[in-house]
Amino acid sequence: MSKAATKEGTTRYAQKFAGRAAESHFREAHRLVLSSLGIGTYLGQPDEKTDAGYTAAAVAAVENGINVIDAAINYRFQRSERSIGTAIRQLAAKGFERDEIVVCTKGGYLTPDGSMPADPNEYFFREYIQPGVFSAKDIAAGSHCMTPKFLKNQLGRSLKNLSVECVDVYYLHNPETQLSEVSKAEFLGRVREAFTFLESAVEAGEIQYYGMATWNGFRQDARARDSMQLAEIAQIAQEIAGGRHHFRFVQLPFNLGMTEALTLGNQSVRGHHRTVMEAASDLDITLIASASLLQGQVAKNLPQFVAQALGLENDAERALQFVRSSPGITTALVGMSRLEHAKANARLAGVAPATVDEFSKLFSRGEGA
Repeated sequence: MSKAATKEGTTRYAQKFAGRAAESHFREAHRLVLSSLGIGTYLGQPDEKTDAGYTAAAVAAVENGINVIDAAINYRFQRSERSIGTAIRQLAAKGFERDEIVVCTKGGYLTPDGSMPADPNEYFFREYIQPGVFSAKDIAAGSHCMTPKFLKNQLGRSLKNLSVECVDVYYLHNPETQLSEVSKAEFLGRVREAFTFLESAVEAGEIQYYGMATWNGFRQDARARDSMQLAEIAQIAQEIAGGRHHFRFVQLPFNLGMTEALTLGNQSVRGHHRTVMEAASDLDITLIASASLLQGQVAKNLPQFVAQALGLENDAERALQFVRSSPGITTALVGMSRLEHAKANARLAGVAPATVDEFSKLFSRGEGA
């Protein structure tokens, strides 16, 4: 049995929904077939009720045509990863194999385990500083670390939490956090060390691909202190591992309220100005959208022209339709902490993404609105 998502497994998964899923709901990227929607697991209390809600939502999502599951070790103090681990075991009992599901997680933020300890400093000292996993100088902004030793430790914990032998996409989590404290040159040196470790984790069979999950890094004006250049980062991966490098995914916020990936020409690729979507395409990097509903803020009270352009039943569906139909986005992530969320969002699996014509109407009407 495969220990990771495969081309054969994800193709088999998509075929299970033949006749139910719309054409273009499943998209191929880097020898995997990904659904146009994915389940996110960021919000919610670190309690058993939320744990059970995420597990049920993840099971329902996979049963209804969504095979991309996204977490981070720090989400709900490692509990979101464990909820997914439980879901993967339950799905196996229902006939969904590991090779059909694209499991993604992130490392970079310090996190307690299960709940907030009475004395966080004492916990981190005992758990990390004493055993030599990191030293105080490795920490940026009081909360972020991406040294090889720390990433190795975190990946090991994530594999255990998720009950998997291999993570399909492992993201450096908001690496731009480091730029609040270190120079660009120092930052790129730290990225190089992290990528060198991540390529070795690919060799060891613990991850398939790696990437960056960002919040501000690729949405800023190019002159902003915490802005990043995708070409510069891809070049580091190229220098480490050549053309067969595994830096192939970037996650960034994209929604009706945050459209920079599509509209802001803040990237430079081989001397040409590019949007992040164009740069990713040039560099063979797959874009995954986070915050597709901006934590619910774009799921209601949308202007009338959006409904006219996209149709559908409600504003939440229209907001998701906008993201999954954007030409540069492979998967739109949306938080689903309850069974009914998963079932409602999965309805879109049976709806074709907006056409280029419908999508462009949003922009022409938006300008006149």
